[in-house]
Amino acid sequence: MNTLPRRVRTSMLLRSFAVQGSWNYQTLIGAGFAFTLLPALRYLYGPRKEQLERAVARHAKVFNSHPYFATVAVGAVSRLEADGAEPVVVERFKTALRGSLGSMGDRLVWSTWRPMSVLLGMVLLLMGATWWIAVVVFLLVYNSLHLLVRVTGLRIGTEAGLQVGRLLREVPLQPLIDRASRFACFLIGMAVVLWGAPAFDDPVAGLLTGAAIILGFSLGLRTRRVLIAVIVGITAFSLVLGLITNGA
Repeated sequence: MNTLPRRVRTSMLLRSFAVQGSWNYQTLIGAGFAFTLLPALRYLYGPRKEQLERAVARHAKVFNSHPYFATVAVGAVSRLEADGAEPVVVERFKTALRGSLGSMGDRLVWSTWRPMSVLLGMVLLLMGATWWIAVVVFLLVYNSLHLLVRVTGLRIGTEAGLQVGRLLREVPLQPLIDRASRFACFLIGMAVVLWGAPAFDDPVAGLLTGAAIILGFSLGLRTRRVLIAVIVGITAFSLVLGLITNGA
C-alpha cells in the first residue's frame, strides 16, 4: 500500500466541499470528482504530465453519488491509483459504488437527518428561543453528521480501497436512521402541542389531542404509510387551528 501524505488527504477533503460545483447533465458530479481527486493524482504522477492528464480525463467522466458520501469513493479510488490498479478495474469499481453511496446518503441525510434538524430548530422557536439560537442549533446538529460523513468517509476509503464495500455494509446505518426518525416523530408531537397549547382551554380537547399524537407516534414507528398519514393529518390540523386562533 502506498500511503498518501496528510497534506494530500487534507487537500482532497477541502476540495470535496466543491464536488457539486460543476454539476451537469452529461457527467453529473464527474468533473467535481476529478477536481477532488486531483491532489492525489498530482502526487502520484508528479512530472509525468501525459499520464496525469489521462488520469484526470478518466475520472472526469460520468459519476454520481450523494455529495457527502463522495469522499468514500474519492478515498477508495486514490488508494487504487496509489496501488497501481488497472484503469478498467478502477472504472468498474466506481460504477459499483455509485448506487450504494447515493442511496445511503439520500436515506440518512435528505430523508432523515435534515428533517430532524429542521424540526429541532422549529421546536426551539416554539419554546421561546430567539431565532438565532434556533438557527445555530440547526446548523450545529445538521453539520455534525455532515462533517463526520465527509471526514470518516475519506479515511475509510483510503484505508480500505477495494474492500470499502464490505466496511460500508458493517456501518450501523439503519439503527441511526431509526433513532433519528423516532426523535423526529417526538419533535413533531412537541411542535404540535407547543403550537396548539394556547388554543386548548378545554382540558378534554387537550387530552384527546395528546392521545391522538401518542397513538400516531406509536403507529408511525410500525408502518411508514401510517406515519406519513399522521404527519399530514397533524400538519393540516395545526394549520387550521392556527388560522382559527388568529381569527381567520
